[in-house]
Amino acid sequence: MLISNLLRKLDMQDLMVFVAVFEQRSVTQVSEALCVSQSTVSYCLKKLRTSFEDELFTVTRAGMSPTQKAIVMYGQVLGVLNTINQCHSGIQPFDPHQEEITFNLCAPEYFELLILPKLVKRFIGNRVPVVINTTKFQRDIPVDALRDDRFDLAVGFGPHFHGDAKGLQSRVLLTDELVCVVDKHFPGPGQAFSLDAFVAGQHVFPTPWTSDTNMIDGWLARQGSRRQIVARANSYVTALALVTGTDYILTLPKRIQALLCDDQRFGERQPPPGLPGFTLEMMWSEKASQDNRNTWLRQQVMDVCAEVGQR
Repeated sequence: MLISNLLRKLDMQDLMVFVAVFEQRSVTQVSEALCVSQSTVSYCLKKLRTSFEDELFTVTRAGMSPTQKAIVMYGQVLGVLNTINQCHSGIQPFDPHQEEITFNLCAPEYFELLILPKLVKRFIGNRVPVVINTTKFQRDIPVDALRDDRFDLAVGFGPHFHGDAKGLQSRVLLTDELVCVVDKHFPGPGQAFSLDAFVAGQHVFPTPWTSDTNMIDGWLARQGSRRQIVARANSYVTALALVTGTDYILTLPKRIQALLCDDQRFGERQPPPGLPGFTLEMMWSEKASQDNRNTWLRQQVMDVCAEVGQR
């Protein structure tokens, strides 16, 4: 039974619109993807907002930004749609208690620090014999490795940071923003960096995935600016060690800063206005979409990300 009469007015299209808006952040793109009019998308959003008594999405410069409630709902709504698909196809859901299984993931350090420990603890707590092997994300999406089952999932950054991969399915897992970390005794007032002050500083650049480019320097280039990188590190932890006792600036994800930074050692500065945030996205093959084990794994990852998103 439904706990609210408002929920009776929802249908499957409303739930599909919710998921599509969450992932694509654009009413126009959702309209094209679902082959419906923009007015239909807007009407579905109105029904969703009324039924769940929350704004769910707000208009920002980066697109339709989900509220905290929408972030929590995302994995749950996907679960509802997956269950409906299973009812239609007759595929039996995977029971991880019945067989030991190993999953191979390709993911950046961000995922390994923030999501992987909680995912493994979830398996241990539920007493399921699941093994997770993680390979470091390189420059490009491992399309061929996903298609031939060498990887069950790939996790990368977006929107579209690693380029489009035709034939792959994807889901947004988290949204995050960038913040500047400095030594506790970094000179000057603790205010946001202007663009000029930011590029005038000396920077440490962590490389949690292998790439010649990154979202910060790409944005600076579009502003006609360039920063000075004095050191590159293979991990966030090493990059933070390089900041200690120096005037270097380290720009890293807000969630990683909250996880790793000690207030006794580090200070925080806001980055230059306009520096965009990013998404963490999960990708898998079309073939894996029909695999009940892969479907189960994706749901576990989404559930953990929904818990992280509440913090």
